[in-house]
Amino acid sequence: MRTLLILCFASLSTLHSAEVFEAALGRETELPGGKEADGIRGDFVLRSDRVEAVISHNAPLRRANMSTFYGPEGVSPGCLYDLTLRGTNNDQLVVYGPCGHGPVSYVKTVAVKEDSAAAVESVTTSAKNGGIFKRHEYRVKDGVQGVFITTILRNESDKAQKVNTKSDFTRFESTGMTEDGIFWTDAINPAHKCGYAVGTLNLTGVEKLTDTLELAPKQEVVIARFFAVGTSPAQAVGEFRAVKGGTALETVSGRLVDKQGKGISTATLFVPEGKDPIPAYADSEGNFTLKLASKETELVIEDLGRASLKTAITPGKPVVLASASSIRFDITDDSGLSMPCKAHFEPLDAGAPKLHLGPKHRAHGCVDQYHSEKGQFSVQLPAGKYRVVVVRGPEYGHLSQEVTLATEQEFVFKGTLKRLVDTKGWISSDFHNHSTPSGDNVCDTDGRLINIAAEHLEFAPTTEHNRLYDWEPMIKQLGLEAHIKTVKGMELTGSRQHFNAFPFEPDPLAQDGGAPVWNDDPRITALTLRRWQGERADRWIQFNHPDLSNMFVDRDGDSIADGGFVGVGSMIDGSETQNGPGTDILHDAPFIVSRAPGALAAKARSVREFIWRQLLNQGLRVTAVGVADAHSVYGNGVGCWRGYIPSSTDDPAKIDWAELAPRVKQGNIVLTTGPFLEVTTQNGKIAGDDDRATGGLDLKVRVQCTDWMDINRVQVLVNSRPDPKLNFTRETHPQMFQQGVVKFDQTIHVPLQQDAHLIVVALDEKGNQKIGYGTSDYAKMRPCAYNNPIYVDVDGQGFEPNGDTLDYDLPAMGMTADKAKALLQKKD
Repeated sequence: MRTLLILCFASLSTLHSAEVFEAALGRETELPGGKEADGIRGDFVLRSDRVEAVISHNAPLRRANMSTFYGPEGVSPGCLYDLTLRGTNNDQLVVYGPCGHGPVSYVKTVAVKEDSAAAVESVTTSAKNGGIFKRHEYRVKDGVQGVFITTILRNESDKAQKVNTKSDFTRFESTGMTEDGIFWTDAINPAHKCGYAVGTLNLTGVEKLTDTLELAPKQEVVIARFFAVGTSPAQAVGEFRAVKGGTALETVSGRLVDKQGKGISTATLFVPEGKDPIPAYADSEGNFTLKLASKETELVIEDLGRASLKTAITPGKPVVLASASSIRFDITDDSGLSMPCKAHFEPLDAGAPKLHLGPKHRAHGCVDQYHSEKGQFSVQLPAGKYRVVVVRGPEYGHLSQEVTLATEQEFVFKGTLKRLVDTKGWISSDFHNHSTPSGDNVCDTDGRLINIAAEHLEFAPTTEHNRLYDWEPMIKQLGLEAHIKTVKGMELTGSRQHFNAFPFEPDPLAQDGGAPVWNDDPRITALTLRRWQGERADRWIQFNHPDLSNMFVDRDGDSIADGGFVGVGSMIDGSETQNGPGTDILHDAPFIVSRAPGALAAKARSVREFIWRQLLNQGLRVTAVGVADAHSVYGNGVGCWRGYIPSSTDDPAKIDWAELAPRVKQGNIVLTTGPFLEVTTQNGKIAGDDDRATGGLDLKVRVQCTDWMDINRVQVLVNSRPDPKLNFTRETHPQMFQQGVVKFDQTIHVPLQQDAHLIVVALDEKGNQKIGYGTSDYAKMRPCAYNNPIYVDVDGQGFEPNGDTLDYDLPAMGMTADKAKALLQKKD
C-alpha cells in the first residue's frame, strides 16, 4: 500500500510539474483554449501547476490574427500568444511582445537547472537585426501564477544605436497603472473573469527604462519582467506583487451572498489604488481570494440593480448584498416554444443616467440591450421606470411595455412574439460578419452567433478575416442548430479589395486555418480562391465593400479612367452593393458631397449603389449582396441589411448551401433592411432571372412589413433609371397601399421597347427602425428593399445592355469635393 501511495504521489507530481513541449506529434490537443487562443501546430506550450502559456514558433507569416500588426514586418514569432490559469481554457490575450515584434532568428526550448521550471527562448541575432542582439526567455515555475520574461538587448555593432523597449500588449479596453508601476488589464468581456498584470522586476545595464534606449557599442541591458494572470486584474496585481516582493501582503478571502445565503457571481469588487481602483470578481459561488496590502482594506462592491457597499472583509463572514432589482423574461413563439430574441431598455425617469449593461462586444448585456439565445433570461437593472421592447428581426412583431421596477424586486415580462411576415420558400441570410478571430474586433464569437439568432438570420457563412474558420461547433454549444446554418469560409483581406469566399475546410492547427494569401491584383486573388483546396461548383466568391471605381474604372488610382482590372467581373460571383446601414439605392449621382460636423472642408464620397447601376448598363452581371459586416453586437451588429434567397426548406437546420449556390449565383436574392419584397414577372421569373417579353411585361409586386416598420414608396427602375411613370407613393397612389402586414400587393405593367433590366425598390422615405434597434445607429435606418435585376429580352436576340451611364461618366478615383460639386452643377 505504501509503495502504491508513493507511486500515485509521484504520478500526480509529474502531472502537475512545470514542462515545455512543442505542440506537435499528437500534443496539439493540449494547446490551451479561450476566447483569444491562437496556438497552432509547432508553437511551444509552457505549463506549470498554475498556468499554461503559448509562445509562437518561428514560421513564415506567423501572426496571432490578421490585425495584430499590419505590414511585412507585422509577424510576431517568439511572442507570448496565450496565457491562462491551468485547466481553465480562458485565454484573453491576443499577444504580448516584449520590446515589440518582428522577425526572429529562432525560437526553441531551453534546458534549465532550476527545479520545477521550464523555459523557451526567442533569439534575434545581431546579424539579422542591424547589429542588435535580442533574446527573450519565457519561464514558468510551479507555485507561481504567471510567466517570467527576461530580455537581453546587446549592441554588437561599433556605433551607438537606438533600440525599442516598448512592449506590444493587445487588445484590451479596460486598463490601468498602479502607483508602483504595474500595468493591468481586464478582459474585454468582464464576465470572462480574467485579468493580467505586468511590470519590471529588475533592470541592469541602464538606470531607467524608457520606450527607446540608446546603447553604446557592446553595451548590454537586461530587463526582467513578470507577467501575471488571475481571475481578475486585482488578483493578477496581487500575484505580481507577491513575486516581486518588497510589499507586505495579506491573503484576503471572502464570499458574496444575497439575503438568502446564495452566492453572488455578478458583482465587481473594486480594490482602492490611487485614481484607478482595480476590479476583482467572485467565482460562480461568490467566492474570491485576493492578495492585498492589508486585511483592513475596504473594498467597494458594485452590482447592477443592487445598492453598492463599502466594506472590509472579515475572515469567515460572508458579505451580504441587497437583493437585485431585475426583469425576468419568458418569451415564446406562436407554438409556445422558447426562442432567441433581443430586449432593449429605455430609462423613463427624469434625469436617469444612460444604461450600461456591458461592453458592445458581447450579447448578454451590451450597452442598453440584451441578446439571448433563448427566451428565458434575467436582466439586472437599477430600480426605476423603463420602456422595455422585445424583438426578433423583421419577420416578427414586437412586445413593448412600460415597466416600473421596484428596489430589490423582480418583474416578470412574459409574452409571445408572433411571426407576422410570411416568407415561406425563402430564407434570410447575411454573407459577411466577424468576431474576435478576425483580429480587427473583439466581439465574442458566441456573442456574434447569439446576435445572428436574435436578429433572425437563418444562413450566415463563417467569414472571419484571413482565417479559415468554422462557427458550427459554437452554434451547437449554444443550442442554436435549429436557428442558424453556416458553412466554413473566410474573408481574404489586404490593403485593397477584400473578398469573401466559401465553402472551404479549415485546418485549425495551421497558420490562418490553412487560408491562402491575399494579392493586390484582385484577379489573382479571385483565381486563388476559386482553386484553393480544389475547384467546386458551390464555391462562392464576392467583392466586399468594393471601390467600384478602382475595380472597374481606374485601376491605378490616378483619376484617369483606364478600364480597371479588366476581366475581374467574370471571376467573381457577387459584389456587395450594401454594407452597413445606408439606403442610397435611389440616389441620383455617383457621389455625395458633405461636411462632417466640426470638419473644415467638405468631402466627396462615392455612392456604390449608383455606380453599380451604371455598371449594370455596361454589362456587369454579378449578384448584388446586402450585408451588415458586423464587428460588434450593439451598434455595428447584424441585421441592417440581409438577403432573402429562395429555398426548398424553411427549416434552418436543413438548409443546404449546395442547393442555394446556383440560385445565388443566378442572382435570386432580394436585398432588404426589413421589408419582405417579392417581385415576379407574368412568366414566374424572379430576381436574377432572364425573361422574354414583347412590348412590355407585368410585374407582380408584393411587400410585407412587421408591425414596427412601413413603406410609403414603390419605384421601378428600368435600365437603372427610376421611371417617373412607375413611381408609386402613399401620397400619390393611396389606393395601392395597405395598412396591415401586406403593405403593397399590385401588378405593375412595365412598357418596354428595348431590352431592359428591372429593379423594384420599396422604401419608407422618412421612416426609421427605432422599435427594432433602440439607441443603436441602425435605428436611423430607413426600411428599404430591392431585388437583383430581372433581365428582359425584348427583341428575341438575347439580352443586350444599353450602355447608359445615367448622365455621368463612370467615376474615376480621386474625386474631390470641388470636382463633384462642378459635375453636379453641370448636370443641373
